[in-house]
Amino acid sequence: MKLKTKLYTSVGFLLLFILIIAVILLNMLEQTTVKMNDVVNGLNERIEKASVMKYETSRIGLELGLIVTDRYDEAHLKAEHDWEESQTNIHAALESLQQMDTEVKAQELLAKYKTLHQSYQNMGQQALAAKKMSEKFDFPESLWQEAELTRNRMLQIANLVSVLQEQKLKSELFRTKDTYNLAVTMIYIYLAVALFIGIGFTYWIIRGVTNNLNKVTDVMRNAATGNFELIPRIEISTKGELGEIAVSFNRMADALEKHSLREKQLKEEAEAGSWLNGKIADIATITPEVENVQELAEVFISKLVPMAGASCGIFYMKELEDGEYYFKKISSYAIMDDLNNDSRYRFGESLIGQCALEKRPILLNDVPDDYLKISSGMGESPPKNIIILPVQNEDEVLAVMEIASFEIFNPLQLKLFEATLDHIGNRINRILNHEKVEKLLQESQTLTEELQAQSEELQLQQEELRTTNEKLEEQYDALKHKNEEIEKVKGVLEEKAQQLEVSSQYKSEFLANMSHELRTPLNSLLILAKILSENKEGNLSEKQEEYIRTIYSSGNDLLHLINDVLDLAKVESGTLDINTKEVELCDVLGFIEQQFTPFADQKQVRFKMELDPSLPESFQTDEQRLQQILKNLLSNAFKFTDNGSVTLKVEKVLKEINEASAKGNPRRMSMLAFSVIDTGIGIDQEKQKVIFNAFQQADGTTSRKYGGTGLGLSISREIALLLDGFIEVASTKGEGSTFTLYLPYRDPSLSGSNLAFEEAAISLYEGSDTDITPINQRTKSNLKNKKVLIVDDDIRNVYALTVALEIYEMEIIVAENGREGLEVLQNHPDTDLVLMDIMMPEMDGFEAMRQIRRLPEYKALPIIALTAKAMKQSREECLEAGATDYISKPINVEQLLSLMQVWLYSKEK
Repeated sequence: MKLKTKLYTSVGFLLLFILIIAVILLNMLEQTTVKMNDVVNGLNERIEKASVMKYETSRIGLELGLIVTDRYDEAHLKAEHDWEESQTNIHAALESLQQMDTEVKAQELLAKYKTLHQSYQNMGQQALAAKKMSEKFDFPESLWQEAELTRNRMLQIANLVSVLQEQKLKSELFRTKDTYNLAVTMIYIYLAVALFIGIGFTYWIIRGVTNNLNKVTDVMRNAATGNFELIPRIEISTKGELGEIAVSFNRMADALEKHSLREKQLKEEAEAGSWLNGKIADIATITPEVENVQELAEVFISKLVPMAGASCGIFYMKELEDGEYYFKKISSYAIMDDLNNDSRYRFGESLIGQCALEKRPILLNDVPDDYLKISSGMGESPPKNIIILPVQNEDEVLAVMEIASFEIFNPLQLKLFEATLDHIGNRINRILNHEKVEKLLQESQTLTEELQAQSEELQLQQEELRTTNEKLEEQYDALKHKNEEIEKVKGVLEEKAQQLEVSSQYKSEFLANMSHELRTPLNSLLILAKILSENKEGNLSEKQEEYIRTIYSSGNDLLHLINDVLDLAKVESGTLDINTKEVELCDVLGFIEQQFTPFADQKQVRFKMELDPSLPESFQTDEQRLQQILKNLLSNAFKFTDNGSVTLKVEKVLKEINEASAKGNPRRMSMLAFSVIDTGIGIDQEKQKVIFNAFQQADGTTSRKYGGTGLGLSISREIALLLDGFIEVASTKGEGSTFTLYLPYRDPSLSGSNLAFEEAAISLYEGSDTDITPINQRTKSNLKNKKVLIVDDDIRNVYALTVALEIYEMEIIVAENGREGLEVLQNHPDTDLVLMDIMMPEMDGFEAMRQIRRLPEYKALPIIALTAKAMKQSREECLEAGATDYISKPINVEQLLSLMQVWLYSKEK
């Protein structure tokens, strides 16, 4: 065989041999790469599952704590949802690891973890079931400690599983590297054989391929001795087998470099995730035991700053002051005491406020040297980075943190900040909600105590008044039962408010019934005493007339006492009416002078009035309530003054009004001052506030010298407040007292025109001191021979009214209840007027008046309602039922006669 043929054959065989070996080698390398990718991907998936187990194991402790501590609100429902999600994730990760990792050690660890997890899950389900059964369920400390111990063991096993998977990943990588080295070694052998055959067959082939082989050898040698992150490339421009080898090698180098980079990236991500989860778990374990925001801020800032590798930090908490929110420093880490110690920031003010306003972190780079100094005992230096972080809960900024560091913050540290901020925001919100709940509970307890005190006071009043009438027993039992129910109520504030409203309704009804039962016998007493005191027949001695006047005076005193009690009840319930109109000052002073001059003469005490020349002729107020206050103040002055003088001083002043006296912002306003000055016994300084309380006097002992109920000043103060005024007292023990009523002065010329109208009816208010014109002869003639029907179940009232009206030669017919009144009225169609009592058996006065108004012939018949139940709505109820007018008991006979004359005249006209 010719050399050329042999050479060609050898070259051909060599080329074929090289081609076969190259194909086998490339196939082996490709299979090795594929296998290595599968192994690495599988191990990475195991590591991820192990990380999921660690993360969810850390979360379930916090979620279980939220479930057993929070109430049934949105946070509790979210915690339950997170708990179920964590259990599902743990089960999925555990099942996946058991299927993917069949080694005995891994299976043992996973079996232990599964057993512990089942135990922890059972404890959590028990706690959840108990919490659903009772919101007040308290998770036992021993069971909680056992649960935490189990969770920590689970966390340890999860860490072991994660470490085991990472070790397997490293081992597999080393084994892959050995395989690769083996492949490189085989390449060396192949090249050596190829070179030996090439040298034996043809020199020119060796010479032709020496340069290319040297290049390939050098590159492979460098690749074998280097790392997989930077593999050198074969640069051959010729075509052929060596060119294909170079291309394949370069491709393999590319694949190995990508795989190495991916492996390094996964390892770094796993380490970063493990570090981040560990730090988050550390933060989560320190905060559940903290119960107030101050302590939470101190613990959190002192833990987070060094954990993140920072050097100092400040924690600002949002606080409400004067209706505006501020962020105020409450804790710090490694900050000098004189640095921003009392600083506070509004929303949008400085970087702290801007961070809170924008609800996003602010990162400061290239911090100036004079911006901040971080110091120690050895020196000080400025930071390189400052980050300002908002602490939020449900899109609401609760606090702001400012952290400085000598180093640049890396992405992992920023992730740590983001993860811990959500946790601390939720924790702060829970603490604030807990404080609100405690505050509401304290307010609820305070309201309960107040309700109990009011109930006891009402019960005492009922006990004292029970002897007046047997009918009060049933009302007393009902009210006592209600009070017992109120004492048992410890729940929601809305229920207490409803119960208070019911109690107030019972109290008003009780006072109304008390008024009726007291005024009914008092009515006949006053009417008969008034008739006897006139002694028209002249058959009574002076002593008997004095007895009659004493009886009449005592009855009036009792009437005033009843009116005081009713006024106090109206003030407490907010139903006291104020009728503001233009009042002539001279009329008020004339009334006072007429009332108290005889009394001053009788007691031999000087009574004088001092008037400011600048006083207006009239002003806007409630004349009746003004007279009531002045009468109370002057009555007290005369009662406690045995000698000397009592002075009523009226002047126009500029008074500074503050919150304590006028419930407004401090200001100066024009006011009328009515000062009652006496030279009596005076009041001790410590008792000057007590005397304005109901049933309180300066001398509250049973052996006190001066009598009285202690209601006058209390009622006067409340009426003064309703008139937009107030009362001040100045007194010295043994020298006298000065009570000053301040009322706002409104110029009537500036208040607009008022529509005035006159009513013939007598005022509803029992305390009215309206002057009554005595009945003259013309009045008697107008009433003579008029037929009047009296409908009343109380024979005492019927007798008293009959005696009083028969004096004026009126014809009286009587019915004992509403049903009988209808029958009597139909039997006497010529009846001129009806006097209708309200509270009667069988058919009350309301229903009787409605029945009368249904009869066409009695549409215009005057009906005057008589009732002792003198409450706010009594007049309206009577008029709606069909009454022509209304008068309350005890009846002033002259007022009744005037009222009858008005309506009889109106009927005839």
